[in-house]
Amino acid sequence: MDEQVNEEKNSVDKQDDEISLIDLFAVLLRYKKMIIISVVCCMIFAVGISVISLMQKPEKSIMPNKYTPKALMLINNGNNSNSMSSMLSSSGLGSLAGLAGVSAGSSNSGLALYFAGTNSFLDPIVDKFNLVERYKIKKFPRANSRKALQKNLSANYDEDSGVFSISFTDIDPVFASDVVNYAVSLMEEMFLTLGIDKNALEKKNLEENIQNSYDEIIRLQKKIQSLEASVSYGGSGYVPSIMMETTLVKAELEAQEKVYSQLKTQLELLKIQMASDTPVFQVIENAEVPDMKSGPSRGKLCIIITFAGIFISVFVAFALNAIKNIKNDPEAMKKLGKK
Repeated sequence: MDEQVNEEKNSVDKQDDEISLIDLFAVLLRYKKMIIISVVCCMIFAVGISVISLMQKPEKSIMPNKYTPKALMLINNGNNSNSMSSMLSSSGLGSLAGLAGVSAGSSNSGLALYFAGTNSFLDPIVDKFNLVERYKIKKFPRANSRKALQKNLSANYDEDSGVFSISFTDIDPVFASDVVNYAVSLMEEMFLTLGIDKNALEKKNLEENIQNSYDEIIRLQKKIQSLEASVSYGGSGYVPSIMMETTLVKAELEAQEKVYSQLKTQLELLKIQMASDTPVFQVIENAEVPDMKSGPSRGKLCIIITFAGIFISVFVAFALNAIKNIKNDPEAMKKLGKK
């Protein structure tokens, strides 16, 4: 007897499920015109926006093409943490780095990521490319220009390959590539200023000293020529003093030439050493002007808007059907306070 009752209940439940599914399909069929028209309108709207955005100028387009050039750098994390800690402390960035989560034992790549968000890195880019005027920032120009730059500038580090990348997104591909390349040179300069890469810092100092020594040699040579010329035009009373001064200048020139020769030798030896060592910061690939947009994906936008139209129209169909059922139900209308 109990088994028969259970079978009857199961059959009733199955019938209810079948009826509910039929009701659902019936609602969709009843409002099929509304659903089809809504979906078609959404498709036309999506395609229309895409076409209009392509026809408009980039600076006035509602959905302009954007370009994202990228520069690649190799960050060597082989240096010990003690040297990095001392560099951070000497530069006055130790406490700031600690607040940002960069500890004394952090890697060079972590330091590069930290630098990419500092004001000392962002402000020169803002000033160089006049981003306050470009983005038409009127309130709090310094703070808001930094936020606008951080929104479009991206710095990432791939732990597997050890490659650090900087990219920038803008509607102007040439402008975007210029920003990225300047950011790379700025990052390299920050590493040199801190003295993390000893070889690169020493090479820079040697090159500066060689240039200064060369300029001094040229100055002394010109001075000797001027003194020798004055001997032929000057009186006999001035000749001994001029000759003495010429001898002193020649001695100074000889000493300066020896210094220049030694500096050149040191530079060549350092270049040989750097060729065998892995640099801390090395540019692998500068940013090129991209010829392919990075966004937006108008095809995906059309698909998203179309599916949104389907879901919204189906929801509206069931809502309209529910309202109609409530109006036809006297008990429900009584509960709503209507006769």
